[in-house]
Amino acid sequence: MTQAQIQEKANIPARIEEPGQRNWRDYFSFNTDHKVIAIQYLVTTFIFYCIGGVMADLVRTELRTPEVDFVTPEVYNSLFTLHATIMIFLWIVPAGAGFANFLIPLMIGAKDMAFPRLNAVAFWIIPPAGILLIASLVVGDAPDAGWTSYPPLSLVTGQVGEAIWIISVLLLGTSSILGALNFLVTMLKMRAPGLGFLQLPLFCWAMLATSALALISTPVLAAGLILLSFDLLAGTTFFNPTGGGDPVVYQHMFWFYSHPAVYIMILPFFGVISEVIPVHSRKPIFGYKAIAYSSLAISFLGLIVWAHHMFTSGIPGWLRMFFMITTMIIAVPTGIKIFSWLGTMWGGKIHLRTAMLFAMGFVGIFVIGGISGVMLAAVPFDIHVHDTYFVVAHLHYVLFGGSVLGIYAAFYHWFPKMTGRMLNEFWGRVHFALTIVGLNLAFMPMHKLGMLGMNRRVAQYDPAFTFLNEICTYGAYLLAVSTFPFIINVIWSWMYGPKAGDNPWKALTLEWMTSSPPAIENFETVPVLVTGPYDYGLENLRQEPDLQDPDPNKSMGPSSVLRADPDEPYPSIANK
Repeated sequence: MTQAQIQEKANIPARIEEPGQRNWRDYFSFNTDHKVIAIQYLVTTFIFYCIGGVMADLVRTELRTPEVDFVTPEVYNSLFTLHATIMIFLWIVPAGAGFANFLIPLMIGAKDMAFPRLNAVAFWIIPPAGILLIASLVVGDAPDAGWTSYPPLSLVTGQVGEAIWIISVLLLGTSSILGALNFLVTMLKMRAPGLGFLQLPLFCWAMLATSALALISTPVLAAGLILLSFDLLAGTTFFNPTGGGDPVVYQHMFWFYSHPAVYIMILPFFGVISEVIPVHSRKPIFGYKAIAYSSLAISFLGLIVWAHHMFTSGIPGWLRMFFMITTMIIAVPTGIKIFSWLGTMWGGKIHLRTAMLFAMGFVGIFVIGGISGVMLAAVPFDIHVHDTYFVVAHLHYVLFGGSVLGIYAAFYHWFPKMTGRMLNEFWGRVHFALTIVGLNLAFMPMHKLGMLGMNRRVAQYDPAFTFLNEICTYGAYLLAVSTFPFIINVIWSWMYGPKAGDNPWKALTLEWMTSSPPAIENFETVPVLVTGPYDYGLENLRQEPDLQDPDPNKSMGPSSVLRADPDEPYPSIANK
């Protein structure tokens, strides 16, 4: 709670100021306000998401029939290369950075990020990198070696397109490094007085783990891509086998980043789910410390599992066994989170608003992706389905069913705080239903396609696979349709939606204790920590209101208990 709200509770007069208003031009300029930068991130990345989605539907249209009858094989290769690159580097990773930009300073009671100008630079690297990548389609030499860009294939395809791909990914990696550095310093050095690590919201713990992982792994990818560019443009032979180079070394460098990248994409939204579920279940988070420390465990273990992508590359058997074991072990901290979320919902007053629906969908769909991930960790099974559509199904259940559903849960949960307006719940539920049905139609049949032996990354296939591919294609079309209710809902609600009030969900984390949208410097005075972020229903709080039909213009009152000990963890079910 802010000092002004405590004064109001005690009937002490306080000077009230209107929150600073932003002009629409601010969102198209080099602005250092973390909230403006967050909106810039989210809008820009969603535009790239739509572009990448169009490419996915073009790929699926080609795969609807076994013949090459929609686009040429060369265009097909470029489309799936750009689709994967856009979805990873221009959508999920920067979308997580967008929410982190908005939430971290508010959650820790800071006025802004530690390095505001660096924060703006990190964003403004992204649009030119994305435009450059997409422009490669226009120049007629788009990259077509897949998003992994393995040599020697990437050295014998279009030189211009491959060079554009390398430059774009290097720029986007630089943006990721700058953002991670900013997040870490902000959380380590700018927390409000009395806000210790064991009193941080779990989203902050998730971003601590994500930022550390990005800082360690991203430079390795950058080094690999620079060496690849030398092979491509200068004639060196770091990875070119014709000159004595070793292409497997590139695979090690690429996957040392690109498997941790899976956790860079999913950890922020683990944090999102840890924020959404307690609020909409009206119940303290189950296992606060376990969830917090499991994020750090995932960050550490994520650095020692990369070679499970290389079981068929000829690495020694003992090394395959090591990476099989570590890959299976990483399921343990992930499972801790799943059971903690279920424990939080168990016995709670669950309110099935759209944010909660997407959070519950996240848990269910991600479990399917996690189970297939454990299957792929086993060397014999991985060899059997390597480079088949089983891997494609696993990837999309983890990243679409995980990260994208997490992004939508975050949008619906924090949209009132970002804009001061409420989204329409009916159209939110329509969006959720279309997304879940389309997702399962598009990706569930791919498991069987992979088990039957259909290879990925090919435009032509055995006619025996036609029926399942038709189902996948129609599911992809439904996913495309599902975005329209969301886009219309966001635009209409932002302009004409009902006023949200400062705290429509009656949440307890600090970002809800300021105005909606927040003032330019977030808080009128230094915020004072009054209650834990997950103290729903505990005896030291007043009786919780019913949220079945909440009044969005009323805010949650402060607790009478002041927590000033930074080493005291927030209460959980166990110590209640």
